[in-house]
Amino acid sequence: MVSAYTQPMQALIDALSRLPGIGPKSAQRIAFYLIKSEDRDVEHLSDAITKAKATVRFCERCSNFAETTLCHFCSDDRRDTTTICVVEESRDVVAIEKTGEFRGRYHVLLGAINPLDGVGPEQLKIRELLVRIEPESVKEVILCMNPNTEGDVTSMYLARILKPLGVKVTRIASGLPVGGDLEYADELTLGRALEGRREVTG
Repeated sequence: MVSAYTQPMQALIDALSRLPGIGPKSAQRIAFYLIKSEDRDVEHLSDAITKAKATVRFCERCSNFAETTLCHFCSDDRRDTTTICVVEESRDVVAIEKTGEFRGRYHVLLGAINPLDGVGPEQLKIRELLVRIEPESVKEVILCMNPNTEGDVTSMYLARILKPLGVKVTRIASGLPVGGDLEYADELTLGRALEGRREVTG
């Protein structure tokens, strides 16, 4: 089937449609918007993407986004080093910080266990979490996984391997809708879920 667009336009739409959450129609709308925009606006977007890709890295301790060796939270001496909140993605850190309820440090797994997609424990930053427990004198690990099947499986796996290390393992309360994502939860609901966290039994 012959494309109704020029080759450069179709290439732009195809590239945009590969972004998460962007379907073909959304990709078309964004492409049309970019083509109609002023050159300086498009250049600003292009420069921002290029700069972010070149300068943003993963924190060597917790795998959150960072601009230097350690992220803002790991380098902040005022944070409680004895409590680690484990999340799936960096965007979940942002959601939790908005609640103002947590003053410890984070650990980002960069995903969740999902055998159907070929994601097992070895693909996640689990080993990096385990090596932090003793040096940082961690007393509690809060599991803030998304309330879905993958989050449940990941939480159970982490609880099973953390318990023998002598740390308290808790999971946020179920005030969040099943199947929802932390990034979409409002601050009040997420804050109450943190306050009402319960210990995970093996």
